[in-house]
Amino acid sequence: MVKVAAIQMASGPNIQGNLNEAKRLISDAVEQGAELVVLPENFSHMGMLESDILTITEDFIGIGNLCSEENSSQTNCQVQAFLSSLAKEKGIWIIGGTIPLKSADSDKVLSACLLFNDQGKVVERYNKIHLFDVDLGEKCGTYNESTYTQAGDRVVVVETPFGKLGMAICYDLRFPEIFRDMANQNVDIICIVSSFTATTGKAHWEILNRARAIENLSFVISSAQGGYHVNGRETFGDSMIVGPWGRIIDRLARGSGFAIAQIETSKLQTTRKKFPVLDHIRLPCSLK
Repeated sequence: MVKVAAIQMASGPNIQGNLNEAKRLISDAVEQGAELVVLPENFSHMGMLESDILTITEDFIGIGNLCSEENSSQTNCQVQAFLSSLAKEKGIWIIGGTIPLKSADSDKVLSACLLFNDQGKVVERYNKIHLFDVDLGEKCGTYNESTYTQAGDRVVVVETPFGKLGMAICYDLRFPEIFRDMANQNVDIICIVSSFTATTGKAHWEILNRARAIENLSFVISSAQGGYHVNGRETFGDSMIVGPWGRIIDRLARGSGFAIAQIETSKLQTTRKKFPVLDHIRLPCSLK
């Protein structure tokens, strides 16, 4: 068994302020027994303009490495150093929301989700595959994430002490192929970091999270931005932890805080044996 927490925030453009809030919430979750903590997309920075992401780009410290807060200014890894130090200090695993990391294209970043172990080392990295380029109308706005973000191309499932863990980011949630690929890799826990808009969240957030859990017989931990932001944007929130049968174990509808629950991945194999839906797949899933 493991106790997991999905942190919910309403981040703004002040990085240090966001990190302080994240530390407060993580500390509270750890006091309640959390061993795996998931932060939302853009947890450390929600800029006034989409292009602001280019001004806070970090160099990747690398798999198996850590970056101390003491030398973060010299090595350009402030947010990674924060997560590394906090994971080690608290003795927990952290899914670090998203961090804009340098890409091969100097005019774009990679929206990266990093997994830190309880020693503060980077265990895995997932670069967001599906980019949010949509027009929600005059009232809700137009988004062109691909203007400043380069898409990733690798589905990530990593072995952890809690089971096999898959990583996804926000708009990925709408594409079942990525999660079916995770299921083919025997994923146990799917972690989704997000900043769903209020409009799309109201329509689709809960049903998509529950569907991903049900169709892959996996636990889903979804951490979201939730509230009003300085840049005028409103995000939906409703961070949740969902069981493999689609039941929402815990959730936080609005505001800063976290959903928290104890999950038991050891029972997944029994469930999958008795209800072998994954063995009944007849159409193969291929990712382009």
